[in-house]
Amino acid sequence: MSSTGKAQVDAVILDLGNVLVFHDNAQLFQTFGRLAGMDGEEVARKMPPALWSAIHLGEVDRAGIRREVCRALEVELDEDVFCRLWNSHFTPNYAVLPLVESLIGRVKLLLLSNTNAIHMEYLIGVLPVLRRFDHLVLSHELKKMKPDLAIFAHALRLASSAPARTAFFDDLPHFVEAAKRVGIRAFLFTGADEFAAQLDELGLR
Repeated sequence: MSSTGKAQVDAVILDLGNVLVFHDNAQLFQTFGRLAGMDGEEVARKMPPALWSAIHLGEVDRAGIRREVCRALEVELDEDVFCRLWNSHFTPNYAVLPLVESLIGRVKLLLLSNTNAIHMEYLIGVLPVLRRFDHLVLSHELKKMKPDLAIFAHALRLASSAPARTAFFDDLPHFVEAAKRVGIRAFLFTGADEFAAQLDELGLR
C-alpha cells in the first residue's frame, strides 16, 4: 500500500504482449516453417522488421497480411487456416488477469499495443476482459506505434489524465523509457508478483 493508502494515479495503461498474453514468436516461425519446408530461423529472415512495421502500422489490411506473409514464405493458405496459424503462439497470462480485473471501475484502464487486426480480433475473444477496458489504443488503427511519443500522447488524451497521474506497464525497456519521456509513471513489467507490488506502491491494491 502507498504511504497515504490512496491511489496515486487516475489511469493505468497496459501493454498486451508478454503482459496480458504471452507470445512465442519462435513457435510462430516454426509453425509456418513446417508448412513452408524451412526452419524457424529462415522464416524469421523472410519476415524482416520492415514487414512487421508495415503490419503494425496498418499499412496492410487483413487480406494484405495473409498475402504478404504467404508471398514471403512462398506458400498458399486460405483465410481460416492462415488466421489460426497467425494466432497460434498466444497464451493468456492467467496470473495477471485477476489483478487487471481489480482495476476496472477504479481507474481509467487502457490498452496500448503494437498489433494488427487479426491478432486483436482473436485476442478480444480469448481475453474478454479487454471489452471492459475504457479504451484500446492500437497501432494499426492509429498508424503510429510505440515508441513514437505521439501514441502515448494520444492515450493520455483518451484517459483525460495528467502524465504524473498515469501509470504505464510494458515488458520492453525502450517503451518504458519512451513513456517516461512524456512524464508518465512507467514501469517495466516482469511478472504478476512484481506487478502486484507495483500496484501496491501506487495505492491500487
